[in-house]
Amino acid sequence: MAYTRGNLAVKEKATQERVTQQRYKETTKVVTRRTGLPAREKFLYLMTLIVCIVIGGALMWRYAHIYDLNKQAQSTLSETREAEKTIADLQVEKEKLNNLVIENARKLGYVEASGKDVIYVPRTTSATSSQDTESSSDTASK
Repeated sequence: MAYTRGNLAVKEKATQERVTQQRYKETTKVVTRRTGLPAREKFLYLMTLIVCIVIGGALMWRYAHIYDLNKQAQSTLSETREAEKTIADLQVEKEKLNNLVIENARKLGYVEASGKDVIYVPRTTSATSSQDTESSSDTASK
């Protein structure tokens, strides 16, 4: 290097710069290593997660069951309303038919029985009387 205005100090300074450039710059770097979780803590987290999932599943199942019961109740109520409408219609039809029976009986010449008249009905049924007639006809032909 050349002299600068005749100052020798500059030259020395330049040599000092070379010396400092050759030195290594010491730096410290902090290295942090992440350690893994211990097995017990992992197990605790896993069990907490499983318990939360089970509780959530139980709540969802319960709400689904309640929804199903409500749906069944609504369908039962609607079926009951329809059955009541049908019953009302059939009762009206029954009254009409009862009135028609009385009118048809009068047209055919039947008379209403009074409370004093006694009507005797034989106890044998038509099936029993037909069996009796068959057995009596069998004995008569022998």
